[in-house]
Amino acid sequence: MRTQRIRQAFTRLYKEDGSATAEYAIATMAAVGFAGLLVAILRGDEVKQILTDMVHRALTFGG
Repeated sequence: MRTQRIRQAFTRLYKEDGSATAEYAIATMAAVGFAGLLVAILRGDEVKQILTDMVHRALTFGG
């Protein structure tokens, strides 16, 4: 009887219900943070100029 109670207590302590949901939430928050960082970087004038030059060179023939 006592071992059954101990087993039930451990089962309650180590349940992993909802752990997958928490992992998805953490991964989603990390992705949002990374996207925010990319947006902040890409809004800079230097980056815009670099990207514009790259596209212009890629689309210009013989130049």
